[in-house]
Amino acid sequence: MNILTDENFKKEILNSQKPVLVDFWASWCAPCGALGPILERVASDFGDRVIFTKVNIDEAPATAQEFNIDRIPNVILFKDGKPVNSFVGVRPEEEIKKWLEDFLGGKNEEADKLTKEYEEYAKSNNFSLNLDKKIVENIVKALLDREKKLGARYCPCRRVTGDKEEDKKIICPCIYHKDEIEKDGHCHCNLFAK
Repeated sequence: MNILTDENFKKEILNSQKPVLVDFWASWCAPCGALGPILERVASDFGDRVIFTKVNIDEAPATAQEFNIDRIPNVILFKDGKPVNSFVGVRPEEEIKKWLEDFLGGKNEEADKLTKEYEEYAKSNNFSLNLDKKIVENIVKALLDREKKLGARYCPCRRVTGDKEEDKKIICPCIYHKDEIEKDGHCHCNLFAK
């Protein structure tokens, strides 16, 4: 995996003809140590389609700050120099592969239908979907994946606890999104915005 620093980050991301997966990590982070080998195995399958890189947040603090990295491991996928999808924490190898396949693959009707539903919902509440269609597409795919795997469209930026009553709060649109839009101009996962 390529090592990115504050000095070379933008150049490497902006000049890439392929999507770039960036693993934000630190040497003291045990989950980061667990995710590293998983990403290396995934890279062996996707290395011809995605560039795999690492950023040590202790050695590249400006880059970590620019992308609001406050939890690690934090994996961000960039396309055309812009972040298009991400996840936080350790994920199983097969889940990461599916996540990448979904990103690299084409559209599907179920995702298009859900996107239209969210557009109508946003419009009826005087906000909108994120203007970056790729971000919306990736969030919708993550919601559909969670529905298949966990039984509901849990927000991809929230942890599912297993407590059904508690987890109802994070079914998209979650109970937090309106306050987050009011406060930050967008919801936490960036699906909805002012």
